[in-house]
Amino acid sequence: MSITLLPVQPGTDHGERCPVRDVLDRIGDRWSLLALLTLAQGTLRFTELKRAIGEISQRMLAQTLRTLERDGYVSRKVHPTIPPRVEYTLTPLGESLLARVEPLVEWAKANHNRVRKARKAYRPPQAAAAL
Repeated sequence: MSITLLPVQPGTDHGERCPVRDVLDRIGDRWSLLALLTLAQGTLRFTELKRAIGEISQRMLAQTLRTLERDGYVSRKVHPTIPPRVEYTLTPLGESLLARVEPLVEWAKANHNRVRKARKAYRPPQAAAAL
């Protein structure tokens, strides 16, 4: 497999210099990918998302959803009810991203035990030298 990165253009901003880093920085944070994967189930309200994701705080979920909406992965629809009902849905861009991420998710599920075993067996160089 060969991966070719785009050349870096001096004087451009972070996102223009490296589109790979720009996208991965966003979806590689602690919560964004989990939010996107949860929305793969379909349109969800804020509280449904929070319940499905679990340990995320209300503030962090709101911030994550705003960022995903700003980047075009998620759409937000406010229904004019009292209280307002807000729903989140993957956009076509978000769906196309998840189609590419799905093999990684499947790999992670299939290899999670092997990764955990490797972590447990790992000895830092200093500790190995002391043995």
